Amino acid sequence: IRYQGGNNAGHTVELPGKQYKLHLIPSGILYPEKPCIIGNGVVVDVASLLSEMHSLEQQGFSMKNLFLSDRAHVVMPYHKLLDTLSEKTSAIGTTGRGIGPCYVDKMNRTGIRICDLLDKEAFPHILRRVLEQKNTLIQAVYGEKPLSYDKMLQEYRGYAEMIRPLTRDTSLMINELYDKGCNLLFEGAQGTMLDVDHGTYPYVTSSSPISGGACIGAGVGPRMINNVMGVAKAYTTRVGNGPMVTELLDETGNTLREKGREYGTTTGRPRRCGWFDVVVVKYAVRISGMTALAISRMDTLGGFAKVRICTGYELNGRLIENFPPEISVLQRCKPVYEEMDGWDSDIAHVREFKKLPDAAQNYLKRIEKLCNASVAMVGVGARREECVTIMDLFG
Repeated sequence: IRYQGGNNAGHTVELPGKQYKLHLIPSGILYPEKPCIIGNGVVVDVASLLSEMHSLEQQGFSMKNLFLSDRAHVVMPYHKLLDTLSEKTSAIGTTGRGIGPCYVDKMNRTGIRICDLLDKEAFPHILRRVLEQKNTLIQAVYGEKPLSYDKMLQEYRGYAEMIRPLTRDTSLMINELYDKGCNLLFEGAQGTMLDVDHGTYPYVTSSSPISGGACIGAGVGPRMINNVMGVAKAYTTRVGNGPMVTELLDETGNTLREKGREYGTTTGRPRRCGWFDVVVVKYAVRISGMTALAISRMDTLGGFAKVRICTGYELNGRLIENFPPEISVLQRCKPVYEEMDGWDSDIAHVREFKKLPDAAQNYLKRIEKLCNASVAMVGVGARREECVTIMDLFG
């Protein structure tokens, strides 16, 4: 169940001999027997969704178990145009996919939902009203040409018929599955530091990727969630603008980027790389109530004689251990490092924690202690099976 974000997300999934890049469709689509749900909290570029479905179908995957919330909002062409135009004057580092402007309309009560798109009588009137407002903005503020109502209406009428078979009251569907005793896996689209409330504002996304966002974005009660898995790399990365205290602007940072193939799945932009930031991860553990951590890319961090963990920030001689809200403060913070022995990078064959190099075990144990969360899974290679499972949270 995807519960927020849009096709600004890029989730790379490995199966034996094949790599898949997903943007809107939940990662579980690769399991043909599993229902996959795009929840009401997701903003949906319908053309992108249909293209992604077609690509997966050509590769042999069925879409019969894919369902789309009738309450999800639609990313329209004017959202993408306004996103690009806005980025020129106020660089946040967005993907330009129209996600932010779509969420703005949602909160401003001027959005178009999937159920509106499917309403043959109401949709033309809704679109005309909204597009008149958007064209005024596009022309008067940005000096661009207005978008065509007739062209957009015809295009989206066609999309409506293509997605009609997928559309459901997914909140009802999810709750019925839960009542039957099914296990449910909620999938966010971005990281904690991009959360609109708790992230590095304003360099954030426009929704809540934290665990609390799952309830709102899927239409479920909080009692339904009993495990929260936090995913973090063995080092820290960020794509786009915004403060990153542990960023390495040197050969070490470049090595991490190239070894880890740290380029955005959606945009191809190079990610900024740095040492593991305990201040960030400890903060994420707290606000999402994480029950465990999955640490990926241990093989990427391997091969260094020494590795570092940022245990706190230093500002004007003062130690900061809890993540501050002010961008101006973060930009002046310096990382406080703890240095540990490194390990060999050839660990992809390891499947048991006790068979990892001692230095790697010590590194993970130190992360557990500093972040106040148990490590349940460790990624030791790029392939799906290259993983050490310490605790099974999905049984």
